[in-house]
Amino acid sequence: MPVGDRTAVPLSEVTLRASRSSGPGGQHANVTASRIEAVFDVEASASLSAEQKRRLVARLGPQVTAVAQDARSQAQNRELALTRLRQRLEQALAVPRPRTPTRPSRASLARREAQKRAQAERKRARQPPEPEG
Repeated sequence: MPVGDRTAVPLSEVTLRASRSSGPGGQHANVTASRIEAVFDVEASASLSAEQKRRLVARLGPQVTAVAQDARSQAQNRELALTRLRQRLEQALAVPRPRTPTRPSRASLARREAQKRAQAERKRARQPPEPEG
């Protein structure tokens, strides 16, 4: 199962469990185990590097779980659960780009100061006049 650009998790490392669904199916739902739970044990994985494991455990915990019970078919729910698991792993493994600090331009600073002066003047104009004498 491909996860991101450079990483792949073999399906042998994903545990699939089936149970009875609470979703659609009518009487059929009472006898079929169409709900699928896909569980990935991060620490037991041989396909991830130590850094990837550390990132996953920090963001998602030692076990990553995805559940699907949307469809009446177990096969469709299996595909949905694996897709959701892959998406969760991709999001957690994504390394954020480092922020490069920037400075506001001289024009933007001038606009901000002008706006602040205009707001202060607007509020001053709302005040009652000072009593004379």
